Amino acid sequence: MLLPYLHKDLTEAGCDEAGRGCLAGPVSCAAVILPQDFRCEQLNDSKKLTEKMRDKLRIIIEREALAWCVVMVEPEEIDKINILNASITGMHRALDGLQLRPEHILVDGNKFRPYGQVPYTTVVKGDGKYMSIAAASILAKTHRDELMRQLDEQYPGYGWDRNKGYPTKEHREALLKLGLTPQHRKTYGPCMQPSLFDEI
Repeated sequence: MLLPYLHKDLTEAGCDEAGRGCLAGPVSCAAVILPQDFRCEQLNDSKKLTEKMRDKLRIIIEREALAWCVVMVEPEEIDKINILNASITGMHRALDGLQLRPEHILVDGNKFRPYGQVPYTTVVKGDGKYMSIAAASILAKTHRDELMRQLDEQYPGYGWDRNKGYPTKEHREALLKLGLTPQHRKTYGPCMQPSLFDEI
């Protein structure tokens, strides 16, 4: 069972992202504020859940959260400011989109930038430790997966409905054959030098 909060007497927002390692598509960033009495035994790091369970939990989270927001940072911006800055910027924007102001922020990982005057705590593998971060990881992942299925219809041949833009063999071979799309991150090595795929 994950921990419900770090600070019992504060309104905490959990933040996480999905899609940092992808060659294509946006990075998806989410912020979630759960009720302090929220309990859900199935809640966990989104990577440890089946797609079916993630989709089920998404409905529960979106229904029962006090506030939630998901923001997409597009490939063009990722290429301009790099993926770390894009992820942090996206989490800030997700916090901006909350209808309830957090008094403390829990962030998955070990990198963040101050968000105004709101104190924050970074937690390595926090999506497997705190409910609000796990909830954010699930929303970030499910919203991004949904978008990648839509983008697969717009840009067929790369298998995005299956690989979601990650650098699988299928995706890399399609990139060699079909070339780049506007959804590819042009500063990522395989997109810059597709001839090096065999060396990866």
